[in-house]
Amino acid sequence: MPFARTCSVALVGVEGVLVEVQADLEPGVAAFTLIGLPDKSLVESKDRVRAAVVNSGVEWPQRKLTVGLSPASVPKGGSGFDLAVASAVLGAAQRVDLRRLAGVMMIGELGLDGRVRPVRGILPAVLAAADAGYRQVVVPEQAVAEARLVPDVAVLGVRSLRQLIAVLADEPVPEEAADDGGPDTTLGGPALPWGVGGGGPPVARPVDLAEVAGQAAARRALEIAAAGRHHLFLKGAPGAGKTMLAERLPGLLPPLTRQESLEATAVHSVAGALPPGEPLIARPPYCAPHHSASMASLIGGGTGLPRPGAVTLAHHGVLFIDEAAECSGRLLDALRQPLEAGHVVVARAQGMMRMPARLLLVLAANPCPCGRHGSAGGEPCECRPSAVRRYRARLSGPLLDRVDLRVTVEPVARSELLAAGRSGEDTATVAARVLAARERAAARYAETPWRTNSEVPGHELRTRWRVAPGALHSAEADMERGLLTARGLDRVLRVAWTIADLGGHDRPRREDVDSALQLRTGISRGVPLAGARR
Repeated sequence: MPFARTCSVALVGVEGVLVEVQADLEPGVAAFTLIGLPDKSLVESKDRVRAAVVNSGVEWPQRKLTVGLSPASVPKGGSGFDLAVASAVLGAAQRVDLRRLAGVMMIGELGLDGRVRPVRGILPAVLAAADAGYRQVVVPEQAVAEARLVPDVAVLGVRSLRQLIAVLADEPVPEEAADDGGPDTTLGGPALPWGVGGGGPPVARPVDLAEVAGQAAARRALEIAAAGRHHLFLKGAPGAGKTMLAERLPGLLPPLTRQESLEATAVHSVAGALPPGEPLIARPPYCAPHHSASMASLIGGGTGLPRPGAVTLAHHGVLFIDEAAECSGRLLDALRQPLEAGHVVVARAQGMMRMPARLLLVLAANPCPCGRHGSAGGEPCECRPSAVRRYRARLSGPLLDRVDLRVTVEPVARSELLAAGRSGEDTATVAARVLAARERAAARYAETPWRTNSEVPGHELRTRWRVAPGALHSAEADMERGLLTARGLDRVLRVAWTIADLGGHDRPRREDVDSALQLRTGISRGVPLAGARR
């Protein structure tokens, strides 16, 4: 029968949609027609597939060939359909066994010489196939480790179309030499060039919190942010250490769970940002886009169907925006939805997409355009008062209302910087306390859908998990004076619970709530925030 079908996957954002690839051969003038809403790169697969089949030693069928991609209503793009298209064509030409094509999902790009090249999004593609009931997948050999992260799925890695033809035709599999001397094609396209990493900032060596001189209050805020997954705003003069602190935050976060690792890996696989040799992201990712980033690169978007942005690439990790006051107000305000909901919804003419964005946000900014406003010594600030107001107004009230911790990073004193043998605690010590606090919170919320304090609705904290009697005295006074909103009170309660978990308290005491208030409002409450362990 001059008809065959197999399966591949179309990536829509960070999720896969099963696509049936059908090939039909009819008598008539030799032609190759591809239907099913293909994009430019997929239309070009006609030439790639034809050359790959011929160079694999198989005769190309000289008949009218129609290849359909179903469902036809779903836009499809990329070169990952090449392997499935070639297999369906060979099945229709009766070159391979049709029974072996049934129930197999294929994804991979074909070179003109017949070699199979890896593409992005292998993990979400295999996950979608497994959810649809497929238990056999064929992927490029370089992507086998990534595909095998999905349990109960048999993965076949092939180097060339010749090897796949031999498997489908039940013939001896030929040996293929590994590709050498050519360019690196592990991503099937250019990777994202800016700061995306699977386990911390993209630096040449590991970073440690012990390298931070002084900054006891900022270090304490960093620990609280990691323990409760609270958003953090660092404000201070240039060179005070804001970026240095932010880069060390991923090391304080607990390792990702298996489910979180798969979600983060799927996002980075789609973006082509998986670290070389690491098919599974086990540490919280760190993403630091430049302050001139566009709306599409930060939130998601682009031409056609939306693509994941930095907020999605930082899923289960840290998103650091340095020089936040240099960003446009419209760009920063777009962060409000993902910070509140844990996901971002991007709507375009061709479709609407919901992408995960459960992240820990760190903002850093100078006090004014020149950075010297309010400094105790050195050169005075030369900025006009109106310029300072405009500069600070770019961080809107609704955005900062969603940031739990606001810390002023003071310049490091000479005595702290040059003191010998007086370094602060290292990352491992603080991370152990963070993990213990996370475990206390997880035990408390064991019968609920929440795991960290930042996720718990304020109503639950006010009614189900109450603070100690009299602990809210200062918070109530701030609400009466208009210094604290209702949402602000809920966030103060969440931070207070995190401080209590770090201190080993059964519930927040008055000093815990006052510490949370001081971290949010910047108004001293007589609580030694810098009294963190050294």
